[in-house]
This record gives sequence, C-alpha cells and structure tokens, in this order.
Amino acid sequence: MTNNQLQAIISRIENLENDKAEIAQDIKEVYAEAKSNGFDPKIIKKVVSLRKIEASKRAEEQALIATYLEALGDLADLPLGKAALDAVRTPASKAKATISADLDDDSDFI
Repeated sequence: MTNNQLQAIISRIENLENDKAEIAQDIKEVYAEAKSNGFDPKIIKKVVSLRKIEASKRAEEQALIATYLEALGDLADLPLGKAALDAVRTPASKAKATISADLDDDSDFI
C-alpha cells in the first residue's frame, strides 16, 4: 500500500463522515419540524425503528412484550390493556371488534 492509496482512503472516509454529519443534521431538522406540527419525536423515532424490523419479527416481539406485561399484571386492570391482550390472543378481525367495543363502552371512564 502506498502513501497515495492511504491518503485517498482517509480522504474518502473523511468525506463520508462529513456527509453523515450533514444527513444527521437534516434528520434532526425533520424531527424538529414534526414536533412543531404536534407530533412526538420520541414516538416517531420508535415507529421508524419498528418499521426497520421485519413484520413477523415485530409481531413476535410485540406478543412477547404483551406476554411479559400480562405476567407482571401491568395490563390486566386497564380496558385498553385487556383489549390489547385479547388482540394478541385472537384473530385480527375479532380483535378489531373487541377493541372497538371496549372503546365504545365508556362506562369504565370517569
């Protein structure tokens, strides 16, 4: 390897690092725009992160989270928690009906 080759590699890396910093700043500005429009940037970051995961793996992860929360009793006492747990255990069409019914029944809310 010659000095010219090394210098070219270092130069390319430096240019890519500069590009990366510019892109990071652009992303930061988009999150700020989202916040100014009333969106929660932390939730948007989570959604972006979740969308990177394959749908089947994401569903498996969400089912495990629901299972763990249920085991801890963190969801069982809440109407939406009950609907979420039912959704994990039932087919999608039945789950939608269950969630809708729970949302329509506001007797649990004061």
